Amino acid sequence: MTEYRPLLMRANRLLGSALIEHNLVKFEDLEAANERLLEIAATGQVRQSSVLSILVNEKKVLREEDVLHHVVDDHAIGVVDLRGYDVPEEVRKEMDLDACWATWSVPFDREEDFNFVATAYYLSPAVRTYWEKKLGGQIIWQATTMDIIADFLDRMHAERGEGGKRTGGTRAPFAVPGAGGSGSPLPGPGGSRPPMGGSVAPFAVPAGGKPSTPN
Repeated sequence: MTEYRPLLMRANRLLGSALIEHNLVKFEDLEAANERLLEIAATGQVRQSSVLSILVNEKKVLREEDVLHHVVDDHAIGVVDLRGYDVPEEVRKEMDLDACWATWSVPFDREEDFNFVATAYYLSPAVRTYWEKKLGGQIIWQATTMDIIADFLDRMHAERGEGGKRTGGTRAPFAVPGAGGSGSPLPGPGGSRPPMGGSVAPFAVPAGGKPSTPN
């Protein structure tokens, strides 16, 4: 995982810059979060080294739901819930879990020249550039929460017989209480998600379903 530390730090740095640019956090709050990020990273807790998680869970100056709103409304991408999603076996085998943790992103499907990537860090250019280079072809980006990314990666570690369970600090700021539960910003498997506002229709993933590729 240490080989991905530069990617992790760049992903967080550019995410922080984007949060400032889009008026989602104040500069002084980001400064404090960055200091805390360096403290955590210095201890080797790579999976806990997330400026987004710090801003949301520790500093409580940002809601991840607001970030999702911004991404969906301003960047015209959909939303995906990986719980219950039938990720193809070949995609699972090729998945680099350390890179996923470093970027809070998961490549979860492939169709012809299109790769589908779920991410909680869409606003970080470093994340988008990394996966575009790694996967090649075109990427269909889908927004999701850190909680859903973390739960999926934990399951992948368990499948591979690895001790990948997190120890605090990486949970999403709001509950995602089971399929379609109240308070969840995302649909459960097979469910639909109410509009979040704006002109972009949020993306609902049925169980075993697949986002559509451009014509």
